[in-house]
Amino acid sequence: MEEDESNKKDNTSFALKSLFLITAGGLGLFGGFSNAIGSARKQDPNSFDKGLIGDVAIKEATAQHQKRVLHEAGTKLASRALGYGTLYAVAGCSLIFYSLWKLSGAKDLAEFRLKAGRILPKVPKNDPPQSRTEFSGINDFLQYVIDKDIEEKALKKEAKQP
Repeated sequence: MEEDESNKKDNTSFALKSLFLITAGGLGLFGGFSNAIGSARKQDPNSFDKGLIGDVAIKEATAQHQKRVLHEAGTKLASRALGYGTLYAVAGCSLIFYSLWKLSGAKDLAEFRLKAGRILPKVPKNDPPQSRTEFSGINDFLQYVIDKDIEEKALKKEAKQP
């Protein structure tokens, strides 16, 4: 009974964390897209609103020919591209994930995790840590990476020499 309550709490916690990450990611995507559209509009508002064809081509074209010649405005084109890109990405990933789920033969998420855990390689635990884990800043971290790389190259060089 306690395990069921614990699993429910874990599932609720996981769902809330997932919802937060999805919301944050969606807002970030929307904000970035809106910022890109806004900066493009600020750089050249006339061309942005008219589309890709200039005034001369519009004046010379007949009404029927004009419908075929005119391109979409920048916002419509970008919105449509974002919509199709999102649709393809979601559909493609869903198809891949659903295929993996069905190929595994799992009936629920816990069973799928067990089957995937048997197939995928194990990630070794770093307990206790074999190297530094605390850095005072990015420069300290980068210097540590450079020093480790130099040490590894020196060890490989020594191993090659007879």
